[in-house]
Amino acid sequence: MPFASQPVRRVAAAEGIRASGRWPHTIPAVRQLLTDGLDLEPGVTFLVGENGAGKSTLVEAIAVAFGLSPEGGSTGARLTTRATESSLADDLQLTRGVGAKRAGFFLRAETMHGFYTYLEQNPSHVRQDPVFHELSHGESFLTLISDRFTRQGFYCLDEPESALSFSSSLAVVGVLNRLAESGSQVLCATHSPVIAALPGATILEVGDWGIRRTPWEDLQLVQNWKAYLQAPDRYLRHVL
Repeated sequence: MPFASQPVRRVAAAEGIRASGRWPHTIPAVRQLLTDGLDLEPGVTFLVGENGAGKSTLVEAIAVAFGLSPEGGSTGARLTTRATESSLADDLQLTRGVGAKRAGFFLRAETMHGFYTYLEQNPSHVRQDPVFHELSHGESFLTLISDRFTRQGFYCLDEPESALSFSSSLAVVGVLNRLAESGSQVLCATHSPVIAALPGATILEVGDWGIRRTPWEDLQLVQNWKAYLQAPDRYLRHVL
């Protein structure tokens, strides 16, 4: 996909916005974004880091700034239950590609139960959705991703692996790869070394340092899992 036609080419602070001492500006990754801006690559970009590092805050804010519902869904969804998102989206300005697709979808793991109810209460006139509440947690996630992630556009995912088994995580890798090959752009926050291993993806590791590009094999996430699987007792003795 030509760089000029990406749904989102760059994310930066909106005019007149400067990093301040208020949350979430105090998160190093957010502060770096507001200070330096962030160029988003074509294809798939993963945000990886510890809890509280800011990866979900960034994905959520960029999704909302793009025009997606903070509680999940496509650009046409307007699900609103209880607002929990930060105000960061109001501080951002997105540079869109010329002629880029406006379609998109935000999968936010913690609000998907409410989104399934929203779909039941607002049935589509052009498609027959499954009854997601009657599926297992993992089945509903995988069905939604496989069924809805088909149009060219901008896809944001916040920790999709929370409901997925190992094999289902591999299936999601296949979906993300298909999206990239068809010209879509994906931004995904994840704790999963399986999902983050997608060949050709850009990986941004977030932490106390802010945001840095990191190869998969050098991620602290990957190193921790390798060490744990090789010798679980070294870790378990500290918690048992």
